Amino acid sequence: MGTMIIDGRKVEFNGEKNVLEVVRKAGIELPTFCYHSELSLYGACRMCIVEDKNGKIFTSCSTLPKDGMEIYTQTPRLQRYRKNILELLLSNHDRDCTACERTGACELERLATRFSIRDIRFGELDRKHPIDDSSLAIVRNPNKCILCGDCVRMCEEIQGVGALSFAYRGSHMKVAPAFDKAIGETNCIDCGQCRVICPTGAIAIKNETDKFWNLVHDKSKRIIAQVAPAVRVALGEEFGLEPGDITVGKIVAALKMLGVDEVYDTAFAADMTVIAEGEEFVERLTTGENLPLFTSCCPGWVKFAETRFPEILDNISSCKSPQQMFGSVIKEYYKDDEKETVVISIMPCTAKKAEAARKEFQKDGVRDVDLVITTQELAILIKEAGIIFEKLEDESFDMPFGLASGSGVIFGSTGGVAEAVVTRLLKDKPNHICKEVLFKNVRGMDNIKEAVFNIDGKEIKLAVVHGLKNAEKLINKIKAGDKEYHIIEVMACPGGCVAGGGQPASMPIDNEVRKKRAQGLYRIDRASYIKSSEQNPLIVSLFEDMLKDRHDLLHVNREKETGY
Repeated sequence: MGTMIIDGRKVEFNGEKNVLEVVRKAGIELPTFCYHSELSLYGACRMCIVEDKNGKIFTSCSTLPKDGMEIYTQTPRLQRYRKNILELLLSNHDRDCTACERTGACELERLATRFSIRDIRFGELDRKHPIDDSSLAIVRNPNKCILCGDCVRMCEEIQGVGALSFAYRGSHMKVAPAFDKAIGETNCIDCGQCRVICPTGAIAIKNETDKFWNLVHDKSKRIIAQVAPAVRVALGEEFGLEPGDITVGKIVAALKMLGVDEVYDTAFAADMTVIAEGEEFVERLTTGENLPLFTSCCPGWVKFAETRFPEILDNISSCKSPQQMFGSVIKEYYKDDEKETVVISIMPCTAKKAEAARKEFQKDGVRDVDLVITTQELAILIKEAGIIFEKLEDESFDMPFGLASGSGVIFGSTGGVAEAVVTRLLKDKPNHICKEVLFKNVRGMDNIKEAVFNIDGKEIKLAVVHGLKNAEKLINKIKAGDKEYHIIEVMACPGGCVAGGGQPASMPIDNEVRKKRAQGLYRIDRASYIKSSEQNPLIVSLFEDMLKDRHDLLHVNREKETGY
């Protein structure tokens, strides 16, 4: 604790870990490219430089605050240096901004505007890198990279994957996979967190909006869309709303205007997952085999397990993800229809694009889910069609696959799957017991959460983890015998699907944004008159009729050949 003098004003600090945070606390927005409080210190962009009373210039992100320290943030030298840095970055940058995914939301573009960069005095390097579109989920354009290292640190420190690193030196330096491989040939898990944190358009979602238009314009097809829970609390950010604002009714209306025939709720499929996974867990608990049970809703996590921990694949639930359950059930439901049924998923997740293309989710060469469009791509489609989103009248999901419980909706947040399954398992317990387990222990943004509850006299240990580096730590503790659980929920993305790689990235994504989006889902849950999955009458009817003895529609055999 102490006091600094910033631009002649006294500012107290207490717990801030560097000068940059104290400056921002004082209401001064120092620019940065490479600083993120959740990542390790890098200090490469030099945009956050400040000057002390002796004229010494240093980076504020890498300097500890000291009592009595006196600094300046806007001296002539600092202003000149920042402009020089921006000019140098722009001189070596692909400036085709109008065709860039991040136009209007690019940090380099924003700072160039803020600092009135009109002319670039430095010559452009006569060297172009090939665009890497080998991934099913993302596209890398090294020509737009500013070498901030955000993606490298995100992939290694938060996800524990390490698919990206710095290569070469000097003016030849670039970010690339090991041995300069294409990203699709690496251990990349398609989570898209590198795209979320990238301040420019160097890493983008693999845009498939043209495929969407081709499908909806084909009148020989029945176009069915499913909308994931997390989409409804983030899409509004693209239209001036706050994170967590609920726009589900407008999403349904917009999709109908875009040419979709029927719009259903992926939360309905999440209800199916709760029933199927609950039954699977009880069966494993009875036999004592393949415990702990890991959830299987997150394709990024499943791919991580396949590449990093293949020995635990038998422990992963055989249940398909809600997206894939929905696809297989819908295709079965309409199998005798005259029109060809096309399933389009609206997802917060780039890894869902890769999941839908896996061999085990195809029947006779036909995919259960034909196309995956991310939240960001849906915003592009709405804007391209000239739809004034904020003026749309709310519409409801179509039936019979549009009625979902609150338990299905909260799948979009970390802890949501575990909460829904536990609610199902404790359906006969007093309500206060369930709330004690769930609200106190399962919700929130802690990296690893634990809960203990009782089923028929047996103590059940539950864990919830998000961010795959945390998952790796937890699995290693289990293998070492330091931890023991019966059921574990894993989400690849920090915060869960609400912060997936396909969500809007028009603002810096941190825990506050994640919390606001998650709170939006919990508000929907509180307002739902169907609280738990087994209370959904359409789910009960489906399991008694169409899904009876149809294990193949809801489960996948992980022992057979899988992949892409």
